[in-house]
Amino acid sequence: MIINDDCLKKMSKMESNSISAIITDPPYGLKFMGKDWDHGIPGIIIWEEALRICKPGSFLLSFGGTRTFHRLTCAIEDAGWQIRDCIVWLYGSGFPKSHNKFGIEGYGTALKPAWEPIIMAMKPCDGTFKQNAEIWEQAGINIDDCRIGMAGCTKRLNQPSDPKNAEYKGRWPANILLDENVSTLLGAPSRFFYCAKANSNERDEGCEDLPVRENPFEKDLKYMNDLRMENEQKRLPRKNDHPTVKPLKLMEYLIKLIMPPKDGILLDPFAGSGTTILAGQNLGYKVIGIEKDEGYCEIARQRCKQRIKE
Repeated sequence: MIINDDCLKKMSKMESNSISAIITDPPYGLKFMGKDWDHGIPGIIIWEEALRICKPGSFLLSFGGTRTFHRLTCAIEDAGWQIRDCIVWLYGSGFPKSHNKFGIEGYGTALKPAWEPIIMAMKPCDGTFKQNAEIWEQAGINIDDCRIGMAGCTKRLNQPSDPKNAEYKGRWPANILLDENVSTLLGAPSRFFYCAKANSNERDEGCEDLPVRENPFEKDLKYMNDLRMENEQKRLPRKNDHPTVKPLKLMEYLIKLIMPPKDGILLDPFAGSGTTILAGQNLGYKVIGIEKDEGYCEIARQRCKQRIKE
């Protein structure tokens, strides 16, 4: 379900203790590429409402920006959530948004981005973890289904586990996630989850009937001083013009990690172009996505209509 509305307004009408988990990619407050929606960090009131509608023991995963996630973390914690961890998503692609023409040769104003934090928080349990599981049918995170195959890939995640063979079950999931570029640099490590960043085909699949939009990186290429620009930034204009599309496999992994073993409802209050919704549909979950921008809602609807797995 994709709802074109303000998330605070919509969440205020939702039933208390009705949502099983939240995964979202809210504004980072960086005024990214001049986008109106990225001019502030979602404040305490957003996360208080999210806390109210979530069941006790529910988990929240929120992407953040390296310069502002401390404020996002504080807002989430001050709203009543327990901060449980911070997952680090490392990636090799990306480009530096740096000005270098201010009078000092060879100097710039920013480093190349290569990681994003994912804040991991939990609504306090109703009693102990065991008591919460008995009352609300959820507690903790799904370790076994998110174990890392010994070859450093995810193909074994869906195999039945053998409690007598720890090696067969795979490695315990870590708080570091990698894209394929980083995993190659590190020698394809077998103890971490990794997947490629969203490519053009993944971003635009299902959007064939939508108009071509301006490449969101085009205005920023003038600031590039590296002639070895990565292919990601050389792409032609897209039909899905959301600038921060997350990889589908990454979102599927995160959903597996925090959703309860029985049927539950997943919420993304900042749905963007719908990757969280699409990933949840692929895994068979009921997902509610709320997105204020009408254009992104239409992109999300087209993507989700086309990409439900058999």
